[in-house]
Amino acid sequence: MHRTTITLNDSNFTFLNSVAGNNRSAYINHLLEQQRKIVLKEKLLKANQEEAEDENYQNELQEWNSTASDGLAND
Repeated sequence: MHRTTITLNDSNFTFLNSVAGNNRSAYINHLLEQQRKIVLKEKLLKANQEEAEDENYQNELQEWNSTASDGLAND
């Protein structure tokens, strides 16, 4: 657990107090967790798009996919 000090303008501070009640830290942690998930999804989408556009990677993937049905049992 870490402690930090932040500066908020008056309207944001008033809003935070109105929606967070007595536990501002929990509310801010919840907002940050939601934002962290959004950023991770964006990064994953970007990585998937880059893979889809990478011809060398797609060619190599095709080669690996062709060996997937080589007759070996999937135990």
